[in-house]
Amino acid sequence: MKVYIETYGCQMNEYDSRVIASILANDGHGMAHDARTADVVVVNTCSVRERAEARVLGRLRHLRGLMKKEAVLGIAGCVAQRLGDRLLREVPGLSFVVGTEQYWKLPDIIESASAGRIVVAVDAGTGESYDDRPGPDEASLCEFVSVMRGCNNHCSYCIVPYVRGRERSRPTSSIVDEVAKLVGLGAREVTLIGQSVNSFSDEGRGFADLLDAVAGVAGLQRIRFATSHPKDLSIEVIDAVGSIDKVCEHIHLPVQSGSTEVLGTMNRSYTREQYVALTQRIREGIPGVALTTDIIVGFPGETDAQFHETVSLMNEMRFDSAFMFRYSVREGTRAAELADDVPEEVKVARLQTIICLQQRVTSEMNAGLVGSSAEVLVEGPSRKNEELLFGRSRTGKVVVFPGDGGLAGRVVRVEIASASTWALHGVNPVLS
Repeated sequence: MKVYIETYGCQMNEYDSRVIASILANDGHGMAHDARTADVVVVNTCSVRERAEARVLGRLRHLRGLMKKEAVLGIAGCVAQRLGDRLLREVPGLSFVVGTEQYWKLPDIIESASAGRIVVAVDAGTGESYDDRPGPDEASLCEFVSVMRGCNNHCSYCIVPYVRGRERSRPTSSIVDEVAKLVGLGAREVTLIGQSVNSFSDEGRGFADLLDAVAGVAGLQRIRFATSHPKDLSIEVIDAVGSIDKVCEHIHLPVQSGSTEVLGTMNRSYTREQYVALTQRIREGIPGVALTTDIIVGFPGETDAQFHETVSLMNEMRFDSAFMFRYSVREGTRAAELADDVPEEVKVARLQTIICLQQRVTSEMNAGLVGSSAEVLVEGPSRKNEELLFGRSRTGKVVVFPGDGGLAGRVVRVEIASASTWALHGVNPVLS
């Protein structure tokens, strides 16, 4: 049968869709590129934010109307894990619901669904890591590799521990083997992903050891990773980023709030002062590092004064970029028990304030790079102008520049001639 997979959410969801595809391919299923022609449609989902969840439910209903009458529709991932058989009432015509630790069962689930039996498989707690799944059979230039699954942190606003279970790390050897296979298929950059990658542990070896092991893969040019939790980012990892040439100088370090009181209510396990001290160690240990972050405004009980502590932290830190959100209640989290007492119009105003602030800071930081040079892994033609090439610097910044299409997949050094908020503009590319 032909299977169409549609993915919503984070890098881990993108990776899981590849896991699903490899399991189904090994069972003899082919991949479809359009829901209209597929025999099976699987929507892999994210439930981190309420709006994303609502969007997925609407998309499922829309897909049911596009599909062949005899095709089956299923939902996988975090929304499936969280809502289970409730989804059968929400989405008429849904044939199966499969949670984050049940992907191995998909061949049998699809067979049952195709025979007209509705299946719900959301048992959790199995500790599944999908290490033994079939290996990849294709790769892009830049790939994601999961090094661990689940989370033990239980930040009060976050649904992840409830839909992905407790932390479990993959064996180092399995990760290295997967990276080597991807490189053999054409990948030149990998991003190691996990809910909190610096919690990785394999028989006494930590994340710094993993970075060193992955750097040993011949043909691999760059290593990135996300996401780091401030309470677990060790000096060993900082030293590894600063000393291993293949590891890019970029750390994504979510702060969430500049107020120690709000951080306490969020159960983030660090103070504002501890976060600032950690970033100082990062910048001292990794010259030229890019520091990016996540921020939530309008958390229950956040006062104007506490919000302005976040603003002052952003001014002090001068992050290269930030993912910024206004708080929304997630059913089943600890924060859902708190009064959602910040008015929506206040949340919107606060979010707009920090977006404008971050855009200004990012523009200023990018402008400061004019006249310097950057090492860029060329990914291909620019999406906005096919006459230009684009890639990313070691610090993760988008760089566009004129050049020959034959440079795709190569590392070049370009001179930064100008900059905008969203990109650096280079000239005179030279093979690095």
